[in-house]
Amino acid sequence: SIKNNYFKGGKQMFDFPQDLYTDVRIEDVYETKIIYHLGEIRESKIRSYKAAFIRIFDGERWYYSSISNIENIQSEIYALASYANPNKNIYDNPIVKNLQINREENISFGQNSISKIAMDKKHELLKRFFPLLDNNELIKNWKANYIDRKIIKKFYSSKGADVIFDTQLAGLSIGMEFVEEGKRLSESYQKAYDTFDKLCEDLEEFKSYVKECENFLTNAKPIKPGKYTVILSPLAAGVFAHESFGHKSEAHFMIGDETMKKEWAIGKRVGSEILSIIDDGNIIGSGYVPFDDEGSKSKKIYLIKNGILSGRLHSGTTATLLEENLTGNARAVNFEFEPIVRMRTTYIEKGDKTNEELFSEVPEGIYIKTIKHGSGMSTFTIAPSLAYYIKDGKIAEPVNISVITGNVMDTLDEIDGLSNEVELHSFVLGGCGKMEQFPLPVGFGGPHVRVNNINVQ
Repeated sequence: SIKNNYFKGGKQMFDFPQDLYTDVRIEDVYETKIIYHLGEIRESKIRSYKAAFIRIFDGERWYYSSISNIENIQSEIYALASYANPNKNIYDNPIVKNLQINREENISFGQNSISKIAMDKKHELLKRFFPLLDNNELIKNWKANYIDRKIIKKFYSSKGADVIFDTQLAGLSIGMEFVEEGKRLSESYQKAYDTFDKLCEDLEEFKSYVKECENFLTNAKPIKPGKYTVILSPLAAGVFAHESFGHKSEAHFMIGDETMKKEWAIGKRVGSEILSIIDDGNIIGSGYVPFDDEGSKSKKIYLIKNGILSGRLHSGTTATLLEENLTGNARAVNFEFEPIVRMRTTYIEKGDKTNEELFSEVPEGIYIKTIKHGSGMSTFTIAPSLAYYIKDGKIAEPVNISVITGNVMDTLDEIDGLSNEVELHSFVLGGCGKMEQFPLPVGFGGPHVRVNNINVQ
């Protein structure tokens, strides 16, 4: 029995089953992957496909289906509906009532689509870096990757939602192993932008980066373990914000946990009064999602504002159960998965100090420039890669550090300085992992962040 017929431009799109909520997410994907190892090509491929994820809700249970042939969407809707129990009050269900009805087209990358860039130009982009790698006696092993991805998403619901938008990212990653007299340093240079042409501007920056790695390998000394004032680069600060606080802000952790709700009550002081952390899906980059995978419009959300817990990240379900507003954070890694609460671009807001002022006020400390990895929720751990001793307010010699660690809440309260410029970073390799959904593209960053009393080992 069909009640809800949805039309687009005078043409019927889908017949939605009576007395059930239904939505359809269609993904039109184009992607390129190129890999060279020591100058020899290992992979070069273009992949494109269209696929869909379908949901039906009867007020008690969600029914899901993923299909790689979008011609079968309608029959799959019918098949899913056969498992559900029709509910004539489904549109009065609080979760369904909360889901947005957006009707919007937001196509940003039609004229400069990466799909229009010839494959040989993508190879040539990587090959520009090869002489710098092959002619460096300290680089004993290297791998160069080029990856791009453009996705056009369409979202329709039985409430009348009609959304189409695109996302796009092109990037490169060059992994290098430096070796000198038994000392080794593994570093990765990564850049990603929303258009291909911007990648062509990074050769001089890469040269400087290689020289910095050479100096680090040759001159880095062990650090004396202890507690230090640490200045985090925008990259390190972004990873800290994402891992230590961003995940705590994903609202499904609160569902059914009264203790957690009390500990994380909106309005509670959780950090230094100069600290604000934001999650936003409207920033162009690897965390750009103007609409989430439930059709909700992305909003800029202050997770912390001036040290006060101010918001959290929601899907339709979590927002309804916690009686809070939708934020646009229901995301799936691809068409094979249901949307769950995930971050987008998470960053620390800028402060009022110049970099020179921030460093000049530190008689002895550590500067973390790049990192290998980071993790943690109650206690965070960051493994630095390029790090430097700070002496008398200036960056001094490079130092080898295994990890920096600390209690998240204590550390948030120990932040006493922020620079006045924010850098945001995008990546095409890796991403955020949660449950079985990995890697989800996200962005992060911030200003330079000064933190006292960090455990350094």
